[in-house]
Amino acid sequence: MTKKIVFVDVDGTLVNDDGLVPESARTAITKARNNGHQVYLCTGRSKPELYESILSIGFDGIIGAGGGYVEVNDQIIYHKKVANEDVVHMVDFFNKKKLDFYLESNGGLFASENLESHLNKLIYGDVENDPIAREKKQNKPHPFIESLTFGEPNLYRTDVNKACFLENKAVPFEEIKKEFSGKFEVMHCTVPIFGDDSGELMVPNIHKATAIELLLEHINGDQKDTIGIGDGMNDAEMLAFCEIGIAMGNAKEELKLLADEITNSVDEDGLFASFQKNGLI
Repeated sequence: MTKKIVFVDVDGTLVNDDGLVPESARTAITKARNNGHQVYLCTGRSKPELYESILSIGFDGIIGAGGGYVEVNDQIIYHKKVANEDVVHMVDFFNKKKLDFYLESNGGLFASENLESHLNKLIYGDVENDPIAREKKQNKPHPFIESLTFGEPNLYRTDVNKACFLENKAVPFEEIKKEFSGKFEVMHCTVPIFGDDSGELMVPNIHKATAIELLLEHINGDQKDTIGIGDGMNDAEMLAFCEIGIAMGNAKEELKLLADEITNSVDEDGLFASFQKNGLI
C-alpha cells in the first residue's frame, strides 16, 4: 500500500471539549506511524498550546497557527508573523469594544485584562459563588487556562502569530470582520465554547492548505497521498486540498458538505475509525 501523509486537526478532532485525547486516537496515530505513514498535526493552535499530552503521541511535524507555522522533524521551515502596526490595531480595537482576547506567539499565549474571569466562567462555572465550580478549578485545572500568561503589561508584541477573541454579544461578528477587512483573515467561531460570534484573526492568504503545500514541497510528498481530518471551518481548505478530506461527526455542518467522508465524533473514536477505514491501521 502507498504510504499516506495524514494531517490531523487538534480541537474537536484529536482532543475533545475537555482537552483530552481519547486513547483510541493515540493508538491510531502510533499504529499508523509504525506502519510507515506520516502523521502531522495541522491546527489553529500555536506551539505553546501543544501540550505534552499531545506531543507525546509522536508526530512527524507540526502545522500551527492555522498555517502560519510549519515544522518538520523539529526543523522550522516557515513562520509568518503579524505586522507590528496590525497588532496595535487589533489590541486597541478589542480593548475599545470590550472583547476579551489572547495573542498567540511561539513564546507564549498572552491574555487580555478580563480574559481569565471570562474563561473561568465558561470552563468551570461561577468560581466566586459556586463551591463545585471552585473545586473543579482547583482539582481539574484546564491545560489551556494554565498555558496562558496573565497580567502582561504590554500587549503590543512583535512576535504575534495570530489572535483569538471571545464573543461579546454587543459586538456582532460582521462588525469585527469589517473592521479588519484587508488586514486579517477573520475566521468565525473555531472554538465553540468561546461563543458563536467568537473567532480568530489570521494573516491573510495563510491557511492550512497553503502550509500543507509548502510542507509537501519540503518532504517531496505528493498531494494524491494526502488525507486531512478536521471539524471546523478553518479546516475547509485542508479538506478541499487533500486527496481525501474527512469531517468528524461533531464537525460544523458546512464542513461536512465539503468532506469526502464523515466519521464518528471525537468522543466516539472518530479518528480511530477514519484511520481504520482508510487502511492506515
